[in-house]
Amino acid sequence: MQLFSKDKKNVILAQQTGEAVVITDVPDPVFSGKVLGDGIAIIPSSNGVFSPVSGTIVQIAHTLHAIGIESDDGMEVLVHLGIDTVKLNGEGFTCYVEVGQHIVAGDKLMDMDIQFIEEKGYNTISPCIITNLNDIKSLEFETGSVIGGETAVMIYKKQ
Repeated sequence: MQLFSKDKKNVILAQQTGEAVVITDVPDPVFSGKVLGDGIAIIPSSNGVFSPVSGTIVQIAHTLHAIGIESDDGMEVLVHLGIDTVKLNGEGFTCYVEVGQHIVAGDKLMDMDIQFIEEKGYNTISPCIITNLNDIKSLEFETGSVIGGETAVMIYKKQ
């Protein structure tokens, strides 16, 4: 059952299709310890990566494993694709957006070749976190089976 509607304000959509899990399940202490922020993670079952919010692309890692987005309402959202995938130097990733581009929630950002990445020995679990938590009054999560660019996985209230 989906608790949140993507029509509601202050919703963050799943960035990938797969299984949404709590951030503490990520096998990396930077994410599971909420060092960079709080959010969810998705164990992807398909290659598409979609924008979780409407906003502006503010950063794309040169290794294509991470994208920073500033939402139209000022939330800083980090989409990190896989664990230690920075070591792939961009292999297995195809990017369709550029820094400064305005995107709409659900727009396709990238493809992540999950089979290739797994064959290289990397975990494909992908966190999506809000990094400016001081601007957040409350944050709720939805876990379970999700569709990238469609299923709401987080809802927040700003301060």
